[in-house]
Order: sequence, then C-alpha cells, then structure tokens
Amino acid sequence: MHASNTCPLIADHNGTIFVAIELSLKGWLMTLRSPERGRISRYRVNGGDHAGLLKLIEDVRARAARVLGQVPAVVSCYEAGYDGFWLHRLLSAAGVTNLVFDAASVPVEQRGRRAKTDRIDGELLLRTLMAHCRGEPRVVRVARVPSREVEDARRASRERDRLIQERTAHINRIKGLLRTVGLAAGNPRRRDWPRWLAEQRDPEGRAIGAGLRRELEHEHARLLLVGEQVAELEQEGALCEEAATPLAKQKIALQRLKSLGAAFAGTLVGEVFYKDFDNRRQVASYIGLAPSPWQSGGLDREQGISKAGNPRARRAAIEAAWLWLRHQPESALSRWFEQRTAGASKRRRRIAIVAFCAVWAAWEYSNGQAMWATIAAGMAAYGAWVFLVTYKAPAETSAEPGQAPDKKE
Repeated sequence: MHASNTCPLIADHNGTIFVAIELSLKGWLMTLRSPERGRISRYRVNGGDHAGLLKLIEDVRARAARVLGQVPAVVSCYEAGYDGFWLHRLLSAAGVTNLVFDAASVPVEQRGRRAKTDRIDGELLLRTLMAHCRGEPRVVRVARVPSREVEDARRASRERDRLIQERTAHINRIKGLLRTVGLAAGNPRRRDWPRWLAEQRDPEGRAIGAGLRRELEHEHARLLLVGEQVAELEQEGALCEEAATPLAKQKIALQRLKSLGAAFAGTLVGEVFYKDFDNRRQVASYIGLAPSPWQSGGLDREQGISKAGNPRARRAAIEAAWLWLRHQPESALSRWFEQRTAGASKRRRRIAIVAFCAVWAAWEYSNGQAMWATIAAGMAAYGAWVFLVTYKAPAETSAEPGQAPDKKE
C-alpha cells in the first residue's frame, strides 16, 4: 500500500459520482454523492449482490446523464478485508474507477468512546474518497491490487505455511497426550508409529487406554494426511519453476543465493517481489520494518518497528536473516553483524536491520541488478552503523511542566 501523495485522479470532479461501499456479510451499504443532487444518498443491497450493485450504479449514472447532458464518471472505493479484490476487478470491468483503501489508514475520531455505525463509516469513507480525488496528499493509503495470476501463484506458499503450522500442532498434541501417561512420543511422522505405540507401556507396566490410543491414532492419521499434502505442494512447486513466467524466473534467481531454498524463495517472490518499489523506505514499510518514532515537544522515543506491513513477508525476512548468518558466516554483512552485536542487548532491532538488508539486496539481485544489490546492502549497513552502533542517546533534559521525567528503557 502507498500513501495518496500523487496527482489528483479526477482533475474536474464536479461531474463525478462518488460511491463508498461498506461491505459486510449481511448487507452492503452504498453511500454516494451524485452531481445532479448535491447531497449524500444511501442505498442498501444484500451482501454479495454484485448484480444489484452494478444496476444501482448504472441507474444513478443514467439519471445524472439526463440532468447534466453528459455521462458522468464514477469513482468508488471500499476497505480491503474479507472480500478481497474480486469486487475491484468487477467494478473496473464495468467502467468504474475503483480504489481499495487500507482500513487502518482511514482517519477516525480520537475520542475514548466514539460512535460507530455503517452510516457513519460510509460517510467517512465517502469524504476520504473525495479528498483523495481532490489531490490532498497522504489522505489515505491505497492498496496495489495484484493481478489474478500473481494472486493465484502465491496460494501455494500460503497453503504450505498453514499446513506446516497444522503439522506442528498435531505433533505437539501427540506429545502432550503421551506425557499425561508418562510416555515419550518417539517419531510420530513414521507410518508404522501406531504399531510402535501398541507396544508401549506406562511406568506402571500398563498398556495405553483404548480411548487415548484411539485419539492418538486419529491424530496420527491427520498428521500423515498433512504430510502428504505438504509433499504434494513441494512437488507442484518444483514443476512450476520450469515455467517461463517472470515469477518463476525470480524464484530461480533467488535460489542461487546460498541460504535461500525453494520455500523461502516462493514466499519472498509471492509476497514481496511481485511489487514495484521505488526506494528502501517502501520496502521497509511494506514488510513492517519501518521505525515508529514518538516525538512531541521534549519527548523523543523510538517504539521499535511498526509491524504494520505484510506479516508473512516480515517473518520470511527475519528467518532469511538468520539463515544468511548461519550459511554465509564469512560474508561481509555477517562479519559486520557478529562483530557489532556480540553480547549486545536489543538484538531484535539489529536482526530487523539485517533482515531489511537481505530483502532489499535479494530484490535487486532477483531483478538482475547485482550492482544495486551491493550498493543497497552497503547503504543499509552504513545506516545501521551510524544510528545503532555509534549512536549516543542525548543527555536527559528536564521534563516539561506537569510531566514526569522519562524513564530509561
């Protein structure tokens, strides 16, 4: 997602119909402003009734065309969430300029107990859309909608992550159940594990109860099923690498780097590298590694990384940083990290910096820009040296009137 600091989408918006769509499972509330009326109108259709939505937009457009003497443009928006991007593609195919807003970036009242209804949210979304179309900078963040091909290609890596979590849950469940009777789990991923289980005896020499054994066998069957699905996904991923698509080429290029395997390459390509980034700040912001300063008056604190980006990309970047340090300990970046963070506190912050370096350099390398990858890694390392290694906190100043002095972290 990116802030709305570009030129106005609609230069002359006096003849434009603005539509804000508040989505829910039960119903869709459309808050719109048509130029021939000059006031806000509201319409409601059943949830998922896209035909009714398009018919309503066409009726309002035809009514406005009769009054204005020309067919007005239609600009719509809705918040990214449960419904994904299918509605965006449907509206775009119908000739509607649609925007998908980041729900967390829409400004709201800061009262401790504010009113919240679909009616209020629809009006707020409509005002935000109109301000964005007038060209007001940084009003809201707009999601960059991926293509159908990209969205479908990253399903494999997301499904694999979910299956790995499910496999870990089954193994932990088996271990926990056996610990209740004082037994170890052995290797539950083996197919002959139930036969091994039947031979086990508790510390008192008794066999496992029939109910517990049945539950363990069910858990083991589900564990084997998950393992088969993971193996199937990995086999399909190996076949997809042979395709001559841009994403497949990027995945193959990333696997040439030591410490990055097929799973990590698929996650990074599907979650990060399908986008176009202009600078390092956009990379850090998207994966949630951007800083979160808290500065007001005499206060100046750092709240850590924002964690507001893609959690899958951030998790892969952190793990890739650790793998880089493990499998490439002699690289310049690894040597710098080990020298400057040995025995130091706040290790997570430094790991985040290395993760950002790895993602940015890998993105440049996957696009065939080896020189820029080296420059990006060097600049990030220099910034870490200046702001983390050689940085000295300023001396404490007296607190402002009525405030207590800041506590040291």
